[in-house]
Amino acid sequence: MRFKFFILFAFFILTSVPFVSAQETTDKTKTETTEKKDKKQKNKQPANDLSKGATAEQVAESAVYFYGGLGGRDYLKQIRKTTVERGKITLTNAEGKIEQANYERLILRGDSLDKERIRFDQEYPNAKFALIYNNDKVFGIFNEAVFTPREDATKAFQNQIWHGLEALLRYKENGSTLALAEREKIMGVDYYVLDVTDKQTRKTRFYISSKTLRVMMLEYTEDNTKYRRKFYDYNYAQGTLVPFRSVLWANDKQIEETNIQTISFGQKVEEVIFNES
Repeated sequence: MRFKFFILFAFFILTSVPFVSAQETTDKTKTETTEKKDKKQKNKQPANDLSKGATAEQVAESAVYFYGGLGGRDYLKQIRKTTVERGKITLTNAEGKIEQANYERLILRGDSLDKERIRFDQEYPNAKFALIYNNDKVFGIFNEAVFTPREDATKAFQNQIWHGLEALLRYKENGSTLALAEREKIMGVDYYVLDVTDKQTRKTRFYISSKTLRVMMLEYTEDNTKYRRKFYDYNYAQGTLVPFRSVLWANDKQIEETNIQTISFGQKVEEVIFNES
């Protein structure tokens, strides 16, 4: 029943075709029969026909609506004031060496991503450190001392933020622009292809399933390297949609896999942990 509701909602929000009511009649039975027939006809509409004439904004807003558990932007803002996420990350460096770490990601939500505060702690067998994003600045903490991360580590951390799902879910808050490219079918799955470009001209291309309105993949290019991140294992956390696994490729080489073990929203997060001193 919930899936049918999703499809009906997508039909209404992604098309400009007005709803056709059953013709008024004094015969109540006849009216109910007509309405049932109308509903059956709508249910038979294939998912890839629901968005004829859709605009970029309609696709984006529909995705935001579903990620918010049918509560949309307002519900996401209400629930995700803070984020506490823990899991495991597997990294593959340029030499092919694989490293695994436990991680904790703590977030204090800002009005936009540039005002977000994020702390990403990583614990390896022989080292533990944190990368922090605060006031659009990145720095690190190791043994309670502040350090400047390597440029590649800083860029990778920033890309998680500016080329992640939040770039789409908060495109309005970020002042980003939208452009809808030609739809694509990959491995039998039909996608809306949506480009989101922020005020710093960072562009991310999102592949959004026309059936579920979930982002299944995103792409971006930096320093002549094409990155592709795929999302798996979607589930709900406090009524909002979360992919619990993601994999990142650089020029078709896998360089990162992230598995969320626990995630919660709205817990108290101390502001001091995001400070340099």
